[in-house]
Amino acid sequence: MSTSSIDRMTRDVHLSGKDLMAMVQLRPKDIGSYAIVPGPKERLDSLVKKMENPVKNFSFMEYNMYTGTINGIRLTAINGGRFAADTAITTEILCNAETKVLIRIGSCGALRRDIKIGDFIMTTGCIRGEGVSPYYVDEKFVTLPDSDLTQKFTGIAKNIASGALATVHEGKVWSTDAILRETKEVVNRVIDQGAIGVDMVSAPFLTIAQVYKIPAVSILAVSDNLITGQMGFINPDYYMAEGMLIQMALELVKQLEGVK
Repeated sequence: MSTSSIDRMTRDVHLSGKDLMAMVQLRPKDIGSYAIVPGPKERLDSLVKKMENPVKNFSFMEYNMYTGTINGIRLTAINGGRFAADTAITTEILCNAETKVLIRIGSCGALRRDIKIGDFIMTTGCIRGEGVSPYYVDEKFVTLPDSDLTQKFTGIAKNIASGALATVHEGKVWSTDAILRETKEVVNRVIDQGAIGVDMVSAPFLTIAQVYKIPAVSILAVSDNLITGQMGFINPDYYMAEGMLIQMALELVKQLEGVK
């Protein structure tokens, strides 16, 4: 076959974030200035129960988006994905819908012995080990949350966590796609780079937000510990921490709006 007979793509992109918005019939005016983004649907359902007059914006595949109010503040919530790829899809939708602030409430494994199940990690930066972000930025790009948001959110989180005798740790999070390839060789290498936690979401979430210049922050409840081998997915302390994540995020929104 001659090269002249091979088709070539001429459009800049096959499917864009704006195309996704059109597919789910979402308009910028349909959502709030603030978006809280949990991973699983169960955490989304708990969040929506705390909202006043929530309206479902769309249901698409496994994603559901609601917009309502909290103390009169317009707020959007979406189960934003458990993995890098689906997180990128929902983050693109939120960014193209022109939300003003993105707040991720997720979970992670700990990479330090002293971090216990039910503690929290406030993400101060990311080590990008997943397969999505390289399509957005080059290897020299430094993925960071918004510094002002992070500082304010850390204070709120520490205040709430202290009541449950939990600790908020601050540090880098390594995001990876390969949950079953977290071998000691790979894990120790990212620990040497400063990582104190591991998830599958923070790096693509924060990277895409940076690309769109939208302030974003990510806090994670600790579900397991790779150093001690402890698994806490059904630990009551972890379930309590999941509930506190919602409380922390809502308090951040209120403080950003100056609501007592």
